Amino acid sequence: MRRGNIDRVTSSGAASRHLDELTRLRRVRDRIDREYDRPLDVAALALGVHMSAGHLSRAFRRAYGESLYSYLMTRRIERAMALLRRGDLSVTEVCFAVGCRSLGTFSTRFTELVGMPPSAYRRTATPSTAGVPACVAKRVSRPIRNREARVTPPQLV
Repeated sequence: MRRGNIDRVTSSGAASRHLDELTRLRRVRDRIDREYDRPLDVAALALGVHMSAGHLSRAFRRAYGESLYSYLMTRRIERAMALLRRGDLSVTEVCFAVGCRSLGTFSTRFTELVGMPPSAYRRTATPSTAGVPACVAKRVSRPIRNREARVTPPQLV
């Protein structure tokens, strides 16, 4: 076998492994999207895709630019925003409905991502999204990761 053929076989094997890993990471992300309201830990997620917890954490951050925990909390906050916009649940009820176990942690993370506490968001978002389709309200009010929250709430015309 010539040297060129060996390089081609080796690189195609690496590409195949990389695609397999991306497929597994997508499964983890999909599971988080589906089960955001349940207790999820890295070990259980890793077990589900036959990876070690450490490798899963590193690979997820490399692929998606944020940690598993950050991704999970962003999903929870997105859902919490939708529930708060409805206006029929208290902040505490929303906190537990989205899978958070600590109201303090929920409020802190919500404030970091949205730029205001959940109670203030509930007061201001309900009237501003009245009559707006839920898909539009969700897109316009999507939380921003990495503590880059806007100082003022989004304007929905």
